[in-house]
Amino acid sequence: MSRFNRRDFLKASAAGAASAALAGCATLPEARKPIGRVIVIGGGYGGATVAKYLRLWSQGTVEVFLIERNAEFVSCPISNLVLGGSRTMKEITHSYAKLRDYGVQVLRDEVTGIDAQKKRISLRRIQDLTYDRLVVSPGIEFMHEQIQGYDAEAQKTILHAWKAGPETAALRKQLEDMRDGGTYVLSIPVAPYRCPPGPYERASVIASYFKKAKPRSKLLILDANPDVTSKGPLFKAAWNDMYKGIIEYRGNAAVTAVDAKAKTVKTDFDTIRGDVLNVVPPQRAGDIARAAGLITANNRWCGVDWLSMESVAVKGLHVLGDATLSAPLMPKSGHMANQHAKVAAAAIIELMNGRAPSTEPMVTNTCYSYVSDREGIHVASVHRYDPAKKTLLTVPGSGGVSSARSEVEGAYAWGWAQNIWADTLG
Repeated sequence: MSRFNRRDFLKASAAGAASAALAGCATLPEARKPIGRVIVIGGGYGGATVAKYLRLWSQGTVEVFLIERNAEFVSCPISNLVLGGSRTMKEITHSYAKLRDYGVQVLRDEVTGIDAQKKRISLRRIQDLTYDRLVVSPGIEFMHEQIQGYDAEAQKTILHAWKAGPETAALRKQLEDMRDGGTYVLSIPVAPYRCPPGPYERASVIASYFKKAKPRSKLLILDANPDVTSKGPLFKAAWNDMYKGIIEYRGNAAVTAVDAKAKTVKTDFDTIRGDVLNVVPPQRAGDIARAAGLITANNRWCGVDWLSMESVAVKGLHVLGDATLSAPLMPKSGHMANQHAKVAAAAIIELMNGRAPSTEPMVTNTCYSYVSDREGIHVASVHRYDPAKKTLLTVPGSGGVSSARSEVEGAYAWGWAQNIWADTLG
């Protein structure tokens, strides 16, 4: 693999930024003869992006249906700031309306079955639809059953809020209602899980809220991993500098059981009571991926051909985002789902035109995290396809982490969110 230096990285970044800016104001040319239909299941960062770019890059020749259960897009990235009180649900909630300007047919419905042989999906509200290619961007499902006592009744009060939406608002209310001097317990599952730095960002911004509004309160992090899984030194420096006496971190402390009535969690060594319990369960690919036979690894994740994002289990179906069996050092992130979507869109258009997809895909990732309501940090990486290993590998010397937290990084984080929302949703 050739060396990918800073100049190359900046060139690639500049080109990507320019194409994203152009895409945001692009209009489709005059309609051409359609070459086929693609149905996209799931309107998150992966699904919404692939739907848009299939229309844009095919110059309107691919008919695209986007099937999404929810009326609006609610962003998981940035949602921790809602918990910390510095942003609102309205600020992270967006419409799908602009996708229709590209000719995407957005349907609010739920897929109940996939017949890969007949190339047909069944829906809860309307009649079956046929397709030429199917994209599944199912996100994650939570494995509550791996934690004793985390049943449907317990889930009403012990929240994970790891899918942005009603639980985000509900957890924020629990934090607001918590007495000053109370304890908030955050439990983190063993990696891989959605957004590696997300739990540590959550702890940071909630500690920032406690410091201002509930200064006698404590925050206990119970991490099933041996240590902080992403940006560890930066998070720990922030905790030491700003939240000493508020945050307590314990590694190798997997939660094995919960008791909603007693407000306790159990690890292998302790039973701990908290005023607010925020238990994030282990995760796997979403239910529709399991039903379609797309899960190939550990009964959790979907293996894909990284040249096209096509499932290795079911031909003609492409899988994006957190549901995939990640390539080495590839995070499960919104930015990465957006990148998966562009690889898939380009490949599908080639395949539908009888051509082979590119053999040199390259994707980038940036994960910003807030350590207070204003200061941020980041980690970035570049991943290039290795034909010998048939996977995406991190480009040596690319990316890296922040040298230190800063308000400038916090401003960049908010700018990143604005840009990716525009790129994903129109």
